[in-house]
Amino acid sequence: MTIRILPARLANQIAAGEVVERPASVVKELVENSLDSGATRIEIDIEKGGAKLIRVRDNGSGINKDELGLALSRHATSKIQTLDDLEAIISLGFRGEALASISSVSRLTITSRPATQEEAWSAYSEGRDMAVKLQPSAHPVGTTVEVLDLFFNTPARRKFLRTEKTEFTHIDELLKRIALSRFDVSLTLRHNGKIIRQYRAASSERQEENRLAAVCGAPFVKHMLKIELAHQGLRLHGWITTPQGARQQSDLQYCYVNGRMMRDKLINHAIRQSYESSLRPDQCATYVLFIELDPHLVDVNVHPAKHEVRFHQARLVHDFIYQALSGALADSQHIETPELNQAAFSAPVPTYMSNERSTEPDQPARNLSDKDGYSRQYLTTERPSQAVIQEAKASHSWNRPTTAKPRSSAPVMAEQSQAYQQLMKVSEAPVSIENRLSTTEKSSTLSRIVTKLGKAIAVVYGQYLLMTTDQGCVLLALTKAVEWRVRGQLNSQEEPLKSQPLLVPLSVKVSNEEIRGFELYRELLERLGIHLVTRSHQTVMVMGVPQPLRQQNLQLLIPDLLSYLASHGASGVLTLNVDNIVTWLSQRVLIEKNDYTLSEAIQLIAELEQLWPGKLPLHDGHFIQPVDFSATIAALN
Repeated sequence: MTIRILPARLANQIAAGEVVERPASVVKELVENSLDSGATRIEIDIEKGGAKLIRVRDNGSGINKDELGLALSRHATSKIQTLDDLEAIISLGFRGEALASISSVSRLTITSRPATQEEAWSAYSEGRDMAVKLQPSAHPVGTTVEVLDLFFNTPARRKFLRTEKTEFTHIDELLKRIALSRFDVSLTLRHNGKIIRQYRAASSERQEENRLAAVCGAPFVKHMLKIELAHQGLRLHGWITTPQGARQQSDLQYCYVNGRMMRDKLINHAIRQSYESSLRPDQCATYVLFIELDPHLVDVNVHPAKHEVRFHQARLVHDFIYQALSGALADSQHIETPELNQAAFSAPVPTYMSNERSTEPDQPARNLSDKDGYSRQYLTTERPSQAVIQEAKASHSWNRPTTAKPRSSAPVMAEQSQAYQQLMKVSEAPVSIENRLSTTEKSSTLSRIVTKLGKAIAVVYGQYLLMTTDQGCVLLALTKAVEWRVRGQLNSQEEPLKSQPLLVPLSVKVSNEEIRGFELYRELLERLGIHLVTRSHQTVMVMGVPQPLRQQNLQLLIPDLLSYLASHGASGVLTLNVDNIVTWLSQRVLIEKNDYTLSEAIQLIAELEQLWPGKLPLHDGHFIQPVDFSATIAALN
């Protein structure tokens, strides 16, 4: 076959397959054109679900007579002229394909009158006849586009239309999205001559809430939180709901980028991650969010229907949304201003955490007024984005210690592990973990002083590591090992820790006592890489934290830390040193875990040996205990 240039009519019909999927697609293109023209009042008339008639009338700037015929030509637009305009699009439409594509599969009439013109003119175009006919008409300032008999000349497309009710439902949902994007525009929707929706322009906060209630329902307004945040050229504003406003389906999720309706995976992931610890798996967040940024930093020309965008700084946008929403959700639960927590005032002497662990899964913090629960909320940490995790792994060697490899190479380990697991089997009687792990402490502490760790053999009860040493076998508490790992990561004896700036500084409300405590211990905090700035007599801004604290719930940790410092600074005299603060932090950033695998335990010990070369607390009875198998072996013999 020879290569030929397609006729204009056929080319437009092919293009229509991308632009005009169904009647709702036509309504979207026409209403967006009206918004680009500066209209403040738009009326949409629909008949037979849009298959028979779609009419959109606005009071925008209108089109001159000389340009009316050109408006129906392909690739004709007034919105961009150069490549620079394409790279910084601020209008909703820009390709110049919509009217040409629609007219190729329908009977289209466009009537318009600009304010500079005394009379209106109409342009008519029918699918198979690409010639445009102009004639004078009566019309106020603005434009009306009338689309008759959609897909009349493409029967295959027409037969794929759904029922009248289904097609109108899509149009109704589309108008809801548009109504939320432009509160300053009045919108009226009629179907078969009957007014179905009427959204009046909103100029006050109360009127905006009325429109939100009309589109999203009263429960959304009841549980909504207003969002307003700007940082380095990014601006996020709109409304989200507390977990009480969640739904079983994702029908109330509206997101806009520079005023454009979006269904973007990156944005959805950031929002979903913000709610991760607050919602059950079967619940969906509800929100109306607007993201504004420099048009040069976002590419909207990546999808035929403009439903997707590509951000030049995707990670920055993702983390900005995540931190803004997670911070707002924390504020809604009064996390930002907790009462002075007595648990935070405990002496900085290390205390051994109980071996008894709850078998219930971790639950997100719901009611933080309960002081007993609040003192342990650091055990539930926020899950960082994958990009943040990868950056942390790339920049800090302690996440992937190089000394772990020799400990996992011997095939003898599996055989030893199986043998010792058989030895550790005990009666089925319901006794506590403490009783099951009882050892002859007197002889162990007096005659068996462990000086060096050997091979890891097996994990016992998910929380303890059975190891060989130069004095026999020992059990090592993995929870305590995690605490010592955090201490090592926060060690600032040789040089101060480097503070890593937060993407969005965290605002923390404080009392006068906490302000005084912070000022007293400011130098110690700076040495630990915790960079705080006093913004007012009641507010402290968290500007940066060291890498080991980046993944912690700072909305909880920082207020509790300030409470702890306040309790030790009432006299105006330093009673704490860096080691005291490090010990306190290490006990509150632990992640409660009772199902360690052998490989995880080996990696943890390798990290400890890397952080504490020759300085592990092998004398600490809460960290390590010798195990005497002599009685068990004697019984077997």
